[in-house]
Amino acid sequence: MSFVRSIAAEFRKVLTTRMWWLLALVLVAYVAVMSGGFGAFLGWTVQNPEAAAQAGGSTAMPPGLELAPLLYSFASSVGYVFPVLLGALAVTGEFRHRTLTATFLAEPHRATVLGGKFTSQLVMGAVLGVIGFATSVGTGAAALAAFDLDTGLDSADTWALVGRGILAMALWGAIGVGLGALVPNQVAAIVIVIAFTQFVEPILRLAASLNDVTAEIGRYLPGAASDALVGASFYSVAGMGAVETLEWWQGGLVLLGIAVVATVLGGLTTWRRDVS
Repeated sequence: MSFVRSIAAEFRKVLTTRMWWLLALVLVAYVAVMSGGFGAFLGWTVQNPEAAAQAGGSTAMPPGLELAPLLYSFASSVGYVFPVLLGALAVTGEFRHRTLTATFLAEPHRATVLGGKFTSQLVMGAVLGVIGFATSVGTGAAALAAFDLDTGLDSADTWALVGRGILAMALWGAIGVGLGALVPNQVAAIVIVIAFTQFVEPILRLAASLNDVTAEIGRYLPGAASDALVGASFYSVAGMGAVETLEWWQGGLVLLGIAVVATVLGGLTTWRRDVS
């Protein structure tokens, strides 16, 4: 029962603060601009190929590219940073605001506390996933419909993609907990999340795609594994998807493995230190 109480306590901590819904609002705005805006651009390009070519050179879409999955996957391919941040803040906030002592007094078993955070952030990541995909599907489908393009909303594959995307967002939330346990300094954790997700990994994925050997390794980068789990990504158009990706279940296992390993390592190191 102590584990159940720990999970309930973690939900109270998250839901009684403004951080989760502030991140959700930014996620909605970010994904709406990317999915809706890019969808409108692609729709105009498809409907007006000659004008698009005159405006910006070659604008031809890759052969066989389906626009709907590409637009809908923006929720995870660019929005995964938000559950990671929320998961990391759930841990680092305790260190920053010095509430960890009270938490450990209420629940002396530290592994139980960390397990409660891991489980609660899985759920919160899924919640952000639902919000993100509702936004990407809504804005992306509206943009496609405006140009009389197939929205794919009547396809089971579309909803399977959405379901896998929500799972990916849940796993990213758990990865955030592992990162927070490893790097308890809140500022450092935020910098690492933003720098890695927005700069370091995209550069690594691009560099890895230039060589067959490194491309094989690049498939196991967390962002690449997430895209494989979801089944679609903007990076496939940006030139980082030329290499065959992992199977969706393999991508899920990679993300789960990263989350578990990071959390366990954090629990065995930083989490065991004395707190004041």
